[in-house]
Amino acid sequence: MATGTEPPQQLTGVHDASRAAIPARHLRTDRWWLAPAATAAGLLAFIVYSTWRAFANADYYAAPYVSPFYSPCLAENCVPMKDGPNWEIVGSWWGLSPALLILIFPLGFRLTCYYYRKAYYRGFWASPPACAVAEPHAKYTGETRFPLIFQNMHRYFFYAAVPVAAILTYDTVLTFRDASYEWGHMGLGTLIFLVNIVLIWAYTASCHSCRHIIGGRLRHFSKHPVRYRLWGWVGKLNARHMQLAWASLISVALCDFYVYLLATGAFTDPRIF
Repeated sequence: MATGTEPPQQLTGVHDASRAAIPARHLRTDRWWLAPAATAAGLLAFIVYSTWRAFANADYYAAPYVSPFYSPCLAENCVPMKDGPNWEIVGSWWGLSPALLILIFPLGFRLTCYYYRKAYYRGFWASPPACAVAEPHAKYTGETRFPLIFQNMHRYFFYAAVPVAAILTYDTVLTFRDASYEWGHMGLGTLIFLVNIVLIWAYTASCHSCRHIIGGRLRHFSKHPVRYRLWGWVGKLNARHMQLAWASLISVALCDFYVYLLATGAFTDPRIF
């Protein structure tokens, strides 16, 4: 039985007393949920696939192709790859998949990427689920507390992502050999690897941290014409950061899957010349 003495309900976020009193959760009439749902489905599919392949520790090399999930291979339990990215930095004590030693760097780069933050914040955490749709959380602390404070390490993961991309470029050059390691050959896998490395570099260069490194903290662009020109190029890529994020994510998974098919003998690599 109400006595009229109950304390008023504490409202937060978009329902705060200082905001307009709109009883509806949102006023959107379109299928606003479709985009975050598709994003969550796409990211979840990649997470499931990459986790399976990373822990498989098998079928990641079919001369001359090496899966980008396992390059460079830093443990002694790696499959021998002639002139490939075999760097036995970690000793024989490592008994798990060697992919777990290297994937932390590109994974950390993508997890802390500004676009991917938006994608999985909306897709998985509904924070917020879409524009003009209130999030279900009672409060928002941003990226100032554990664990989201580690998002600020994005620029450092960028420094690690650049040499990884350089190594994948080396792997792509090696695809111009045949299964007997003879140079001057090209297969369907070579084309797939070429497309992948172009997308990897485009995504890496379109990163906001890269744009800041190129042209950040410059008071006068006129005094730095070279950096200004580079900043303009990176800015054009940055405008396509979302598309490049998805395209490179798909291409790197496609490269790994192609190597898996070759390594398991599902089919042979079609030769172009």
